[in-house]
Amino acid sequence: MQIRLMLAVWACKLAIFGSRLLGKKGSSMPGQLAFKICPKVLKLLSQQVKKEIIVVCGTNGKTTTNNILSSFIKAQGYRVICNSVGANMLWGVCCAFAEKANLLGKLKADYACIEVDEASCVKVFPHMKPHLMVITNLFRDQLDRYGAIDQTADLLKRALAISPETKLLLNGDDPQVAQFGENTDRVCYYMGVDADAGMTKEDAQEGQLCMFCGAPLEYEYHHYSQLGKFTCPGCSFKRKPLDFRVTEVLMNEGLSFKLEHNGKTEKFAVNYRGFYNVYNIVLSYAAATLVMGEVPDYQKVLAAYKPQVGRMETFSINKPVILNMAKNPAGFNQAIATVSQDTKEKDILIAVNDKPSDGIDVSWLWDVDFERLLGGNVNRVVVSGMRADELMLRLKYAGFNEEQQIKCRTLKEAADAAVNGAGSVCYMLANYTAVFPLQEILKDMEGKSAHGE
Repeated sequence: MQIRLMLAVWACKLAIFGSRLLGKKGSSMPGQLAFKICPKVLKLLSQQVKKEIIVVCGTNGKTTTNNILSSFIKAQGYRVICNSVGANMLWGVCCAFAEKANLLGKLKADYACIEVDEASCVKVFPHMKPHLMVITNLFRDQLDRYGAIDQTADLLKRALAISPETKLLLNGDDPQVAQFGENTDRVCYYMGVDADAGMTKEDAQEGQLCMFCGAPLEYEYHHYSQLGKFTCPGCSFKRKPLDFRVTEVLMNEGLSFKLEHNGKTEKFAVNYRGFYNVYNIVLSYAAATLVMGEVPDYQKVLAAYKPQVGRMETFSINKPVILNMAKNPAGFNQAIATVSQDTKEKDILIAVNDKPSDGIDVSWLWDVDFERLLGGNVNRVVVSGMRADELMLRLKYAGFNEEQQIKCRTLKEAADAAVNGAGSVCYMLANYTAVFPLQEILKDMEGKSAHGE
């Protein structure tokens, strides 16, 4: 078995090298090759992690949460395995471990911070047993692949049954996530925002029927989608007492809030956009606390953290250009809420594709609150991508007139039109396969702008 493991590691490293020579990420296919050579590659390598394996899962926010956590642990001097580019299915996880192993199949790692796709946990957990699993949220996403939210929840329940000793860190504000702490002897911890943050009540609200008795959940206050302080009038299901309690959230200049845990209160002030980042930050902090105890200088790590592609990524092209990935109603609505908080005149680019990794069913566009952009000091909206025609129709029904919309055949044309608009800032919202080429286009434009071209 050791020979097969060594061969798998060698093959993976060579495939990564070859993929990157060709300009590809090399973060998934090499792991598939390694798994074919040695089906126990992930099991044998993950068992060599000295301390703990943390898995981060959920519809939105898992890449940011996982990477902030990994960055903090690394900053404390530990060696960490992390699939930081978001290759979160079985092959990507295999690749992350094999890439860090030496040619003898030996792995020197203290921790592993691994992002795992919700539907892939049931495939990953037979090979790797996490000590702690973080679940950020569960929203409707890629209907043709995941189906309804309850189907995704069922896949996670099957995965957790494979790893009964795994502790859970749950977003207690999300009833779809909080359900995993019910009727179990498993150790569970909860975080949540324990105050009304004044978020819009017009957000698409789904997943608000009790999954135990079917009654409509009632809310003392509501943050977005199904997140808030909930209780079920038909049974005993309600938001649990919070182990990590957030209060006093402000979003005027970046994000600020208070976090209470274990009798201590810490103030956070970071230059991040979007209410949803409160959850990403606190879940990463909570996970670090649970696996390491004391977590000094966490805000320094937050300040130094560089977001992955399209996570409110900022470019300077004669004006600020902000790129954000949005791939489902909840993600788009939170991105729109963040854009609307910026009072400056703005141009917006929206790009949606329907490739298999995006989800070919785009009916969810009608659940996005594009109407909210009408009052957001928007100069014009540029649309592109494979579903540009559907976007044009959706924006028409949202109330935008033809003079306010531009449809561009290519992403490059769309980026040029948006950046050269009259607004003092430009926001670009794109789904999965559109965000990566847009980033490359913006990098090129930023470089030319810096050289006066």
